[in-house]
Amino acid sequence: MRRFILAGAGLLACCACVAGAPHSAGASETSQQAAVAWLGKQVVSYQQATWRWQRLMGVARTPTAGRVLAEMSVPDVRGAVKLWKRRALKAHRRARRPPHLAAFLCIHRYEAGWTDGGAPFYGGLQMDLGFQQRYGGWLLRRKGTADHWTPLEQIWTAEKAARSRGFYPWPNTARVCGLI
Repeated sequence: MRRFILAGAGLLACCACVAGAPHSAGASETSQQAAVAWLGKQVVSYQQATWRWQRLMGVARTPTAGRVLAEMSVPDVRGAVKLWKRRALKAHRRARRPPHLAAFLCIHRYEAGWTDGGAPFYGGLQMDLGFQQRYGGWLLRRKGTADHWTPLEQIWTAEKAARSRGFYPWPNTARVCGLI
């Protein structure tokens, strides 16, 4: 909510600058550049959020249109903010619903707590270091072992493994859950 309030206040300030500025081309151009720069930061923020969720899910990254923000008009940049905000929200909604969520929650119920750090297996789905490196290497490098990941990050890492290996990395608990 705070982000939206700050965004609205910044947008009002930019509009006030444009409306209250002297009618010289230099002042108007400077205020437009400031508005584009401010809105551009929002575009970048939403792009990064979108790409972070897509990376977590293991899907292709949404490409940019290849346009340079500094060369766009203020209304075009506002449109880009809306577009990337929608994309970020869509990616976030999709990430919150992994395809086999119920199956992995069942496996988790019989494995360990999400923050279990007992070597050689880590996290709520008891992933060893080789598994973590293969299916969640970037998370392993960024956050450490799976016991430091969020439950959603652990589930999506397991989801990537399930795409190629099924539920066989968890043979006993997958049988108890009726998955194999």
